Amino acid sequence: MPRPNPLQAVLDRQTARPPEPEPVTPPPPAKFHRPVRDGRRFMGGHFAPKTVKAMQFLAVEEDTTIQALLEEAIDLLMVKKGKGRIIHE
Repeated sequence: MPRPNPLQAVLDRQTARPPEPEPVTPPPPAKFHRPVRDGRRFMGGHFAPKTVKAMQFLAVEEDTTIQALLEEAIDLLMVKKGKGRIIHE
């Protein structure tokens, strides 16, 4: 009687298994949307920690945001350079 082939036994077991289901990938999370940013573009820079802290303190003292302070500063710069006002209230 011939001996059973161990490799053939492994192959037989592999083909007898039901196929494994495809892994289910969750849909990507929805991107967070801030309506207040509609129609706006990001413009930023890297500043020394001392400058950042001064802006933060000024924003608190003025009860406003750093963004509003930067917008005011850019508006003043444009006027100084002869480009006119950019803030239209």
